[in-house]
This record gives sequence, structure tokens and C-alpha cells, in this order.
Amino acid sequence: MSKVKNKKHDTFIDMTAMSDMTVLLLTFFMLTANFIPKEPVQVMTPASVSEIKIPEYDVLTILIDPTGRVFLNLDKPEDKEAVLKAIGKAYNLPNFSKEQISSFRNQTSIGVSVRQLHEFLNKPMDEQDQMLKESGGVPTDTILGPSNQLAKWIELSKQANPSLALAIKADQQTPYPMVKKVFSTLQDLKENRYSLITTLRAMPAGL
Repeated sequence: MSKVKNKKHDTFIDMTAMSDMTVLLLTFFMLTANFIPKEPVQVMTPASVSEIKIPEYDVLTILIDPTGRVFLNLDKPEDKEAVLKAIGKAYNLPNFSKEQISSFRNQTSIGVSVRQLHEFLNKPMDEQDQMLKESGGVPTDTILGPSNQLAKWIELSKQANPSLALAIKADQQTPYPMVKKVFSTLQDLKENRYSLITTLRAMPAGL
């Protein structure tokens, strides 16, 4: 007796709902994600067991590279515009054009002497990034204008946004005297509340 073979039927699964859900999730994450701003230098932060998070908004980040160069990052474009105009007035710089102001709002980092700002902001973005990499950073002790340009940037940033939080991100190889110079600047400004950005490490056994 011959065996009867059952006919195979193709199975159809409607993936429309799954595709819609994937697109919705992707859109949600794109709209709510906080992108890490580009930095002019790579910094390897020291490890810490602290899990305290810095605020997501209204933050002035002070970046210190292994050689002690200092860069600043203001996260709000409107703050940047106000601070740039205040810096120009404090150092008697020529007025900034609309194009220069727009360039400053779009640039992530502050890392040149105030006397180089006009030259810096006249460059296209890729040349600005290269100039930042080759610069000496924000001067922390200079005879041009007020004695400490870092202090003036911080002071005017806090005036533009009193709610601004301060965060320090230093490389683990940065000599302590270089970091202490930034601490001293903050103390002189009576800014004694700030966060230290570190890499999270596991809690030691037994704690």
C-alpha cells in the first residue's frame, strides 16, 4: 500500500505590525537620546565607584587633557551667544558678526585665546576642529586682559545662566598641579560645587 503524502502549505506571517513597532521604537530613541558632544582631545578619565550622575542639561564641562590644556563645553547654544558677546565686551574685542555668532553656537568646544576668537570663528568647522587640536587651550594665566581667561569664561557663563552646573573631566595621566590650577580657579570664583567625571568601576568586594 502506497503512503499518502500530505501537501505542504506555505506559512504566511504578517510582519507589518512588527515593522511599525520597530520604526516607532527607533524614532523614540533617536528623539530622546542625548548624543555625546565631540571633544577636541581624547581623555581617559580615572575610575571611581561613585554612581552620582551629572545633570543632563545646563552644564559647563571643563576638559583637561594629559598635557594640562583646558577646553570648555557649554551645552546650550543660547548661553554660548550671550557668553561670546560678554567675552567680547570684557576684552574690548571687535563686534562679532552674525556668521561668527552662528559658528560659535554650532561649535562644541571653547579652546583658544580670546585674541584668536575672530580668526577661529571665521574658519569652516573642520578647520576650527584642527585649530583646537593644535591650540594651547583656554589660557589659565595670561597677561592679556584679566589674568585668567578660564576664570572669565566661567564667570560670564554663570552670569548668563545662574543654574549652570560645573563638571570637570580630566585625563587620568594629567599631572595633579595642572588639575589643581583649575580647582584653584573655581575656588577664587567661590564656585565650590562641581562634579568630577569618572569611569564607573565595580565596588570592591566586602563593601
